[in-house]
Amino acid sequence: MSQTAHLLLDCQCQLGEGPIWHAGRQQLFFFDINEQTLFAVTAAGEIADSWLFNETVAAAAVVDDHTLVLATDTGLKQFDLATGGMNRINEIEADNPQTRTNDSRVHPSGGFWIGTMKRAEDEPGGAVYHYRAGALTTIRSNVKIPNAICFSPDGRIAYWTDTPTKQILQVATDPATGMPVGEWTLFADVSDGRGYPDGAVVDSQGYLWNAKWGGSCVVRHAPDGSIDRIIEVPVSQVTCPAFGGPDLKTLFITTAAKNLSANQLAAEKHAGSLFAIDVDVAGQAEPFIVL
Repeated sequence: MSQTAHLLLDCQCQLGEGPIWHAGRQQLFFFDINEQTLFAVTAAGEIADSWLFNETVAAAAVVDDHTLVLATDTGLKQFDLATGGMNRINEIEADNPQTRTNDSRVHPSGGFWIGTMKRAEDEPGGAVYHYRAGALTTIRSNVKIPNAICFSPDGRIAYWTDTPTKQILQVATDPATGMPVGEWTLFADVSDGRGYPDGAVVDSQGYLWNAKWGGSCVVRHAPDGSIDRIIEVPVSQVTCPAFGGPDLKTLFITTAAKNLSANQLAAEKHAGSLFAIDVDVAGQAEPFIVL
């Protein structure tokens, strides 16, 4: 089955990423990583607010209706949405200017998985961390581009990819903490598919929706890794999906304009914008981080 997402917000981000739906505010939060900007958007695609930072911000976790935790260049910071105030929670690679945060997501237990990567992108040196209740643990190291961090509804499986490998991996996790408890195994080899695996999210039925960088689509994988359906997106660099809306049946999709040539930008007038499509399955509510 193939469907096509429609343009929701013509924001033309350089690197749109990290979308999460905040149910308490009925808003989608997402980032333009390259422009150090966070957006809050309604389900109708109207910008409710935006914030500009003086460092790279790539992902967020929900604390409550007024507060987020941001994954920044230097670590985790508590962010007050009303005042813009920031408070340090935990440093992550703060002494390494060559790396930045990337794809990250909260496990159903409240554990926050945070990815980091080299700014050069083609070099290993990134990692994946687990933060929960004040404790920070390294899960993966020597990573190039961490992506597709997401979790099964029961919290017993985590998914992840190092994008250049074109392989999405899975590992058993402790549902109470979100920590890995088994060995990593192959979930889906996408080397014969379109583009590279980027951000991903799991719906309420346990199916994984993976954005394809360079592939102009989001692919829904069944729990056995097989392809269930494809959502076409009318730009090439598709970065991450997120479920939202009142019934969690709207799939929001961020994209990127970075590195496209003048000819490509002319052909992809909405590259970097926010797209959406209504689907017949609900996503999962965003868990709250356990600080």
